[in-house]
This record gives sequence, structure tokens and C-alpha cells, in this order.
Amino acid sequence: MRRALELARSVWGKTHPNPMVGALIVEDGHVVGEGATAPDGGPHAERLALLARGKPPRPGATLYTTLEPCSTHGRTGACTEAIIASGIKRVVVGATDPNPAHAGGGFEVLRSAGIEVVTGVLERECADLNLIFNHWITSNGPLLAAKAAATLDGKMACRTGESRWITNESSRADVHRWRRLFPAIAVGAMTILKDNPRLTARRDGEDEWCPTRFVFDGLLRTVVDKNLPAVFTDEFRARTIVVTTPHGGLGYVRKLRDLGITVWCFESAAQRVDFADFRKKCAEEKIAGVYFEGGALLVSELLRAQQLDYLFAYRAPLLFADDKAKSIFSGLRPERLDQAVRLTDVQHETFGEDALMRGRVVYPGKLLVDETVFRVR
Repeated sequence: MRRALELARSVWGKTHPNPMVGALIVEDGHVVGEGATAPDGGPHAERLALLARGKPPRPGATLYTTLEPCSTHGRTGACTEAIIASGIKRVVVGATDPNPAHAGGGFEVLRSAGIEVVTGVLERECADLNLIFNHWITSNGPLLAAKAAATLDGKMACRTGESRWITNESSRADVHRWRRLFPAIAVGAMTILKDNPRLTARRDGEDEWCPTRFVFDGLLRTVVDKNLPAVFTDEFRARTIVVTTPHGGLGYVRKLRDLGITVWCFESAAQRVDFADFRKKCAEEKIAGVYFEGGALLVSELLRAQQLDYLFAYRAPLLFADDKAKSIFSGLRPERLDQAVRLTDVQHETFGEDALMRGRVVYPGKLLVDETVFRVR
């Protein structure tokens, strides 16, 4: 199963909206066929493993797969049918299909055909592999995740604004790994104006990858200057989408569209986009996940609106102990511990001396907010 996980990770970020799945066939202790999910519309991992075998597996062969084989007919046919037709009599599975309409159905089909099915092998690792798909298939909407890089006391910059670099090079490389997984990245206008980021995934040994790039800019401040930021002028500009409101002005909207930039303009009484409207639009456009990288106000607004689904929190072994240093989160005022926002299904990783804690965001029954923080964007 660990080898099957390696196969699944080999197609990291390349299978949306389908899950990443790895599968292999073992005969007499030897791997004789392997497969990983092809890009959308292509064969699933189990079918590719069977094709790689090139002939019917020998009696006693076992198929290992990280996810329950599909049992319904799509563009490639049900994997359960291919497994049954191959003559394999034992299947070992990592995670159950999270789709409520299918969960466990593939197991029943295989068992009804006389196949032994073993489930739950490295289940947590196999389920964790498909964070985006799992959310998409169960909620019919995108996974909205955020990255936070901070000191031990939750600060993202000194009082002078200096922030490069709080986390180490290994942590920053991991951020690029997650950028490659998510089909979209989002930042606020101030991050664009201050840092002028490319918002691409740049990893050793791989070509630069550009997902959909969202710029949240309710007033279109990023378009005012003649020197436009990289996301509006580089070779990937067609993948940039500006998310704004009518308060930004139609002239700037036309300027962006003339540059080949897509603009999503949402009706809003304030200067801020309603995240529920943004989520709905992403679902319509089949964008299964968005990775918010800042700034602090944008991520805090997402949290305050209870629209943040998942958090990646990187911590460096630094301590500012300065009330004037910039905090990564703001805008809430819990009065008791049970009013705090929590993470669940938590995963821990270390990168040198840095630590990553990531997990699903769980909101309290009543979220207390500080109304003064978000009066002006």
C-alpha cells in the first residue's frame, strides 16, 4: 500500500476533479503491474495497473489500491467490472470512496462476485491524500484553504513590516508543493502591491506550474499604477482572475479585460466580496480547491465569515513578544475556550526546525467577532 501511495503522489495535482489513486498488482510477492490515475477523462489507476500487466493475472494475485474502486459507469467504465473480468480474487483497499452515493458500493460489488476485499489499510494516509476531492464530492463545492506562516506567538511580521523570511527554505518549498496540488491560489490586493508575487509552483526538477490565480481587490487598487504587477503581465496572465466589486470602477475593469485578465465582479454593499458568492462561482466553474496565501486581512475575513475549510499553519522557532508586531489572524473575540476555532483531523510535519500543523477548521456554535476590525478594508 505504501508503494500504491507513491504512485498516487506521482500524479500530484494533475487529476482534478478526480482523486489521485495508485494501484498495483502483486503475484508471488512481486509487483507485476502499476498504475496511477490519468488526467481527467483518462483511465483510472486500477485499469492502468491491469493494462500494465499485459495479460490476465495469475491465480492468487492481489490488487492493491489507495481508494475504493468505482462501481458506476463514467467516461472510462466501472473499475469493479475490469477487476472482476481480470479474474483477480483478492483486493486490498486504503480508503473508502467518500461520495455518499457510492461509499462501500464497490466493496459490495466485488464481494458479490466472490472476491475477497480487505479495507482500511493505511486508511488515514490514503484519505488525507485527496483532501480536495473529498471535500468537493461531499459538499459540491470547493475546499477553501489558507496558509499561515508565523512565529511562536502568531506574528507574521515585525512592527517594521519585515517578514522575509520567518519560515525556513524547506517550509517554503513545501508551500510550493501545496501550490502544485491546488487548482487555484488566492491573495489580497495588498500582497500583490507589496510583494508582486508570481503565484506559481516552482519546484526543483519540474517546470514552473501556474494554477488559476485569484486576486481579491474590491477597489481595484492593483490596477491604478502604470507599472502593473506580474500576475497581470507575465506569460500566465490568462490564468489570472481579479475578484472585485462595483466599487472598483468600470474603467479599471475594462483595462484588465483588455489585458486578457478575467474579472469576477460581485454585487456588494461594502468593498469586500462575499465569500459565499465566491464559493458558489468556483463551484460553477468546476474549481475544486483554492489555496489562500494572504494577506492577513483577507485570511482573517475568510475565517470571520466561517468560510475557511482547511488551514496550513507553519510555525518558526521565533518569538517577538511584541504587541505592535503584525498578527496573522485578527477579528475574533472568544470569551471562553469553547468559543475558539479549532482544527480537527490534524496532521503534523516538520521541516528542519519549523513545524507544520494542518487540519480541517471547526467553528464553535457561536462565533464572537470584533466588529471594529473589519469596518474598513
